[in-house]
Amino acid sequence: MANLKNESFGRFDFVGKAWLFGGISLILVIASLIYLAVHGINYGIDFKGGTEIQVKFEKPVTIDDIRKTVDDLKLGEVGVQSFGEGNEFIVRFQGKQGATDKETNEILNKDIGQIRETITKTFEASGPEIRRIDTVGPQVGAELKRNGLLAVFYCLLVILIYVALRFDYKFAPGAVLCLFHDAVITLAVFVAVGKEVNVSILAAIMTLIGFSLNDTIVVFDRIRETEGHYRDRGFGFVINRSINEMLVRTIITSGTTFISALCLYIFADGTVEDIAFSICIGIFFGTYSSIYVAAPLVLLMEKLNLKKAKA
Repeated sequence: MANLKNESFGRFDFVGKAWLFGGISLILVIASLIYLAVHGINYGIDFKGGTEIQVKFEKPVTIDDIRKTVDDLKLGEVGVQSFGEGNEFIVRFQGKQGATDKETNEILNKDIGQIRETITKTFEASGPEIRRIDTVGPQVGAELKRNGLLAVFYCLLVILIYVALRFDYKFAPGAVLCLFHDAVITLAVFVAVGKEVNVSILAAIMTLIGFSLNDTIVVFDRIRETEGHYRDRGFGFVINRSINEMLVRTIITSGTTFISALCLYIFADGTVEDIAFSICIGIFFGTYSSIYVAAPLVLLMEKLNLKKAKA
């Protein structure tokens, strides 16, 4: 027992800086929510509906030339985005609504035909190739958006219940708030750099929730194990020792995953690039939150429990 009392919690005092980083996290979450509320989320066609045409050219073509060519068709709001090596573009437009679904489809098919024909004729010397055409109706897009938000909500709810049953109810709020923290900040950064949010990005955020939860659960498991050996040293000591013991494992796991996602972001393009970018951001904040958000919240819950017990 004497040896246990003389043992140190480790090299780094995470609990001592918990309130500083907790304040930073709170500011980041509030700033992210305000930014998303004011700026709005740039949804892709998966969520807001529309048509997306991907075209590749054998010879260089400027994005301004494509945008001018498509704008001359007077199809309403049209967006043009380049990706890859610069000779591949995505043309997006909402399309016009008809009185019936049949009329809407006829208008849409006519517009798609116009774009294909115009691009093919105007840039014939550049060797245009229509690689894909995707269309999502506005009703389907709205349903996908609603189902996506419900999926995230139910995911957090099930995690709250699981952690409460698996460990203790004092661990559950920290785990859920930690995941909310990661998802909101990642989404805000993703929107801030001008990228679109679609089903693939929602799947990436759900993946990040799972990754962050796994990291948090590992830390919680070590806290519960260490608590049994150092009951007389205080809960702050237990948390510090647990995180220090798991720090190397956390850095290696998160670091290797981050490097893999970073390679995808550097060498891939299109949807894969966007997914890799969101995963890189999410891994950084997920690792940070497992140390400076989830564990300190457990300490806060423990202090509240002690106050209730004394009362």
